[in-house]
Amino acid sequence: MKILLYNSLTNKVELFKPLKENKVSIYICGPTVYNDPHIGNIRPVVVFDVLKRLFLYLNYKVTFVSNYTDIDDKIIEQAEAKKMSEEEITNYYIEAFKKVVEQINSYQPDISPRVTNYIPEIINYIGDLLQKGAAYEVTGDVFFRVASIEGYGQLSKINVDDLLSGARVEENIKKESPLDFILWKKTSKGLNWDSPWSRGRPGWHTECCVMINTIFEGGRIDIHGGGFDLKFPHHENEIAQSKAHSGHLIANYWLHNGYIIFDQTKMSKSLGNVILAKDMIEQYGGNVVRLLLLSTHYRAPLNITEEVIKTAQNEWQKIQNTLNQLSVILQLNNISLVEKANIDISEFIKELANDLNTPNALTYFYAQLKAINTSLRQKPLNIKDLLNYFFKLEAMFSIFGFSFKHPLLDENDKMLYNKYLKYKSEKNFAESDRIRKILMEKNIL
Repeated sequence: MKILLYNSLTNKVELFKPLKENKVSIYICGPTVYNDPHIGNIRPVVVFDVLKRLFLYLNYKVTFVSNYTDIDDKIIEQAEAKKMSEEEITNYYIEAFKKVVEQINSYQPDISPRVTNYIPEIINYIGDLLQKGAAYEVTGDVFFRVASIEGYGQLSKINVDDLLSGARVEENIKKESPLDFILWKKTSKGLNWDSPWSRGRPGWHTECCVMINTIFEGGRIDIHGGGFDLKFPHHENEIAQSKAHSGHLIANYWLHNGYIIFDQTKMSKSLGNVILAKDMIEQYGGNVVRLLLLSTHYRAPLNITEEVIKTAQNEWQKIQNTLNQLSVILQLNNISLVEKANIDISEFIKELANDLNTPNALTYFYAQLKAINTSLRQKPLNIKDLLNYFFKLEAMFSIFGFSFKHPLLDENDKMLYNKYLKYKSEKNFAESDRIRKILMEKNIL
């Protein structure tokens, strides 16, 4: 099946053509680990997890890499405030991030590089840029020379002349141009390393370039993703460095997910309206949060309100009830739910393959739920159709990344359920209610 993706580089929906047949390489900019992740940090985790699941369903071999930025001024500040080492801070918040990824039922990345493990490679990369005239050193600091490459601004569509005319007098007078950015910072504060230029640490924009260049063959990948706020300057500067270093783009497709908005205001720590992912998951459950994040197209802003959350809760409850009822009915008819059947979810896949259109895929999913509920009311039951629906739901659940375990009935459960139906039909409400409570405790009703 053809996969169409909106490429931020061209501002067009394009047919996906991998560098290598039936293989996909994906790199997502991961978190700077100095605090617990908020829900905005988790949106790309869910979005690109579904993209990976789609590729896997279509029998691609996927290499999915997402890094941890474990060098940053904010990490130093947090370490000082908590009287801990930077390593202790980053180790703690890496584990916190992994836990949230697990709770939201996303795959952990195939590779999770940490910047501190790539310092020699970063130094060599910067040295190469210096040799090629794409960088310059001033009293221990090394800067990238933006004027050394053509097409700066091609990703963000920012006009260089506008940037220059709007630039304030730079605090850093070492720069040749306000557009130039730091590759190596001379400093003795926080973690630092020896280099040919000074003792210091790398700049943020270089880190991802080097990890991609080191991990992936030829320093080139199919898909580079992240939040919309990374488009400029971070991803723009990655492109600049890769062009200077290797003469080609670092990625063929650039995908960016939209902002999270909280009650019509962009979520930000400075405004104090950040929702921690762990708190939201604890309150509503991972499936509800995941459903909420997939209910809006990944490129669009997602406005989180109490009403939107309530809708996601209600929808998930309906989904859960239908799948529960379906699995119970099939088991009561002694149907195995282990032996898989051939199913057709091509319409569902078609929606996801159209630039990961999760809202349309959810519409198809809800239509199947409606059809199931209609079938469950029919007499006699069409068990063959119900079984087909069950496996369709199971397959779509897997691609969406929902976590759900349907109840497994033993003989005693089946006997109780049949008694419940018998007492209910006889209008023996005392007994039917008593058994109903038992079945509900077992998650059968």
